[in-house]
Amino acid sequence: MEFLTLGIVSAKFSFSMDRLIEINSSADVPIKYQGTPIGLLVEYQNHIRSHDAYASAQILVGMCMDNRKALDVPENFAYILRTGGANMRASGFKISYAIAVGGVRHIVIAGHNHCGMVNLMERKEVFITGLVEGAGWEREKAENHFLNLVPMFEIGNAIDFVLSEVRRLRGEYPKIMIAPLLYRIEDNHLCFIRE
Repeated sequence: MEFLTLGIVSAKFSFSMDRLIEINSSADVPIKYQGTPIGLLVEYQNHIRSHDAYASAQILVGMCMDNRKALDVPENFAYILRTGGANMRASGFKISYAIAVGGVRHIVIAGHNHCGMVNLMERKEVFITGLVEGAGWEREKAENHFLNLVPMFEIGNAIDFVLSEVRRLRGEYPKIMIAPLLYRIEDNHLCFIRE
């Protein structure tokens, strides 16, 4: 069985490729997303479709802040919220704004492989040392900062976290179409996550 590993190499954080739906043509997009801004987003990113012109945002994309990811979408097509691990828990007002004022009716949550928010406890010492040496913090302050906030930002397995965020947001916004995606760092492609 083929595996793609997230974050630190560990069987605990691996997932099988059968959890992803590869999109190499428009026909590969799951039927319920075909012709929607969600399907179009994946087609744009995977270079299946040429850019169209938009006067206003069609979709909200929640994705990780990781610098290795960039979306190739038309101008004015999407609101994009970037936060560690695609964790949207502290972004409720921004999501509501995009819906209420921006008029979007489609959202994707896009996690990615090799995410730094997976298994954060293994990065504790690097984090603390980085704040002490790079920011001039006292060690105790850096350690308390890490320990107080790590529970809020640790995502565990990226696929499972994205699915949980999608379920949570569907409960919050029942009229909005919301889809789970995974961004592959190696080829910059988006895949749908099987639910």
